[in-house]
Amino acid sequence: MKKSLLLVAAAALALGAGPALAKKQLVIVVKGLDNPFFEAIHQGCEKWNSENASSEYECFYTGPASTSDEAGEAQIVQDMLGKADTAAIAISPSNAKLIAQTIKTANPSVPVMTLDADLAAEDAALRKTYLGTDNYLMGFKIGEYIKKAKPNGGTICTIEGNTGADNILRRAQGMRDALTGQKGIEALKGEGGWTEVAGCPVFTNDDGAKGVQAMTDILAANPKLDAFGIMGGWPLFGAPQPYRDLFKPYKDKIASNEFVIGAADTIGEEVAIAGEGLVTALVGQRPFEMGYKAPSVMIDLIEGKPVEDPVFTGLDECTKDTVATCIQK
Repeated sequence: MKKSLLLVAAAALALGAGPALAKKQLVIVVKGLDNPFFEAIHQGCEKWNSENASSEYECFYTGPASTSDEAGEAQIVQDMLGKADTAAIAISPSNAKLIAQTIKTANPSVPVMTLDADLAAEDAALRKTYLGTDNYLMGFKIGEYIKKAKPNGGTICTIEGNTGADNILRRAQGMRDALTGQKGIEALKGEGGWTEVAGCPVFTNDDGAKGVQAMTDILAANPKLDAFGIMGGWPLFGAPQPYRDLFKPYKDKIASNEFVIGAADTIGEEVAIAGEGLVTALVGQRPFEMGYKAPSVMIDLIEGKPVEDPVFTGLDECTKDTVATCIQK
C-alpha cells in the first residue's frame, strides 16, 4: 500500500512539474553554413547562450548549407518567421531584394533586424536596425591602402561575392570612391588614373576556390595588372594554399608596391598570409562580436527599448608590419 501511495505521489509531482518550458528563439539566419566568417558569428551566438543560461531567450543560429543558395536562405527566413517560438530575427541577406520580398510576404509581428549585410536603402524600413560592419567605410579603407601604394593609379580587378549582396556592393563603391576621389563611380574607366580591366568585377558567390581561379584567369589575360581589390576574404580564408601558390611569385612585387592587393576580412589564415607578405593590406570585420551582440539587440527591440540604427562593430587593419597587434582582442 505504501509503495502504491509513493508511486502515486511521484507521478503527481512529475505531472505538477510539467515539461521544461521551451525558450523563446532569437534567430540568426546567415548566408551559408559553409563559410568560416559565419561560423565566427555562430561562436558569438553560443557565447551569449553560455552567459545567459537562465534567460527566457536562446540564440538560435541557422542558414542554408551553401552561401550560394539564396533561395534556401529566403525559405529559412520564411520558415523562422512562421514559427511560434521565434521572438525576433537577425538576417544576413545574401540577396537583399529577395530577402526584402520575403519579409514583405511574411508580414512578421516580431522584430526584424539585419546582421553583417543590410537590405537596400529603399527597403530599410522593413527592419528595425542593422548590426555589423560599416561596409562602405571598409571598402573605402581598402581603396585607401591601394591608392597609397600606387598613387598614380593603374589597372585593377575587383573581386566580389553574390551580385545581390548589399554589403559587398557597398564595399566596392567605397573602394572606387577612395581610388577616384569621387562619389558614385560604378565602373572605373580612368577616373583617378584607375581602370577596371575587362571581365571585372568578378562575382564568385563567396567561393574561395572560384575566387583564386578567377584571379588566375585575370592575371593570365592581363599580365601587367597593377592591383586586386578583394571585397571579401573568400580566396584567402577559403582557399589559402591555392592563394599562396598563386601569389608567391608576386611577393617581391607586393613588397615594393609594384603589385597591390587590398582585401577584406582577417579570419582563418588571412593574417598569416599578410605576415608572409602575400597581401598589401587587410581590412577586417568583427563577426564574433556581431553574433555576441545580436541577441541583446534583439531583446531590446522586443522590449521596445531605443536601439541605434545602424550599430557598427568596428574594423581591424592588418599589414605585414602590424600582424602581431592588428586584431582587436
